[in-house]
Amino acid sequence: MAPRHLRISKLNSPLLAIVKYFMVIIAIIWLMLSVTESLGYHWQWYRVPRYLFSIANGEFIPGPLIWGLMVTFHISAISLLLAFVFGLVSALFRLSNSFLARALARGYLETIRNTPLLVQLFFIYFVLSPVLGFSAFTAAVLALSLFEGAYASEIFRAGIVSIHRGQWEAALSIGLNPYQTYRFIILPQALQRILPPLTSQAVSLIKDSALVSTIAIYDLAMQGQVIISETYLVFEIWFTIAAIYLLITISLSFIVANLEKRLKLE
Repeated sequence: MAPRHLRISKLNSPLLAIVKYFMVIIAIIWLMLSVTESLGYHWQWYRVPRYLFSIANGEFIPGPLIWGLMVTFHISAISLLLAFVFGLVSALFRLSNSFLARALARGYLETIRNTPLLVQLFFIYFVLSPVLGFSAFTAAVLALSLFEGAYASEIFRAGIVSIHRGQWEAALSIGLNPYQTYRFIILPQALQRILPPLTSQAVSLIKDSALVSTIAIYDLAMQGQVIISETYLVFEIWFTIAAIYLLITISLSFIVANLEKRLKLE
């Protein structure tokens, strides 16, 4: 009989979690199919592939959903990078000895975390954008970065304060300045501890990026709305979009899980 810790590890394995997740998804789809069948909805899945891609003369031609996905990737990648920058800077501000830095960080966190993302997006696009003269794309990236950065800040701060005080003392004893201490001692250790919650935040950002469709950015969600308005394929298109988001987030989780294992082995 396998040791108890090995049995627990198998029960908590990412693969088993994904299998359970897909079982839940299948159950939800079956329920939706049953409901729509009772309503007399006529499924037309055969019309969906053309909105993903087509092949003409042996050439791959992306459809509107793929083009929207590329926009979503573009916005999410830039926003994710900036969110981590905002999060790390505000975490360092909160841990600094400067009253002004702590006050700025606290004001940023309380303002962002206590207001809805959609309101922030509208404020940046309809109020700040005309004054400062930046595009809808920039407004979307800025809103997502500031919002997700506020939550990433707490993750970074928790990871930093979890490092034993002896690490700081050892760094000071060998003559490292604060920047070198963070760069070579504290942050590399903290990264291993905060990687899972940062992954969850990245997944949240990708899903939240669907809100940028409200300011006429033709991302995946907006392209879906346009297709639905033209074809009335409501369930087929939304299910397809949901599956695409699911594929992205699961792939991201797999990549980070492998990265986390490598960091633990080093």
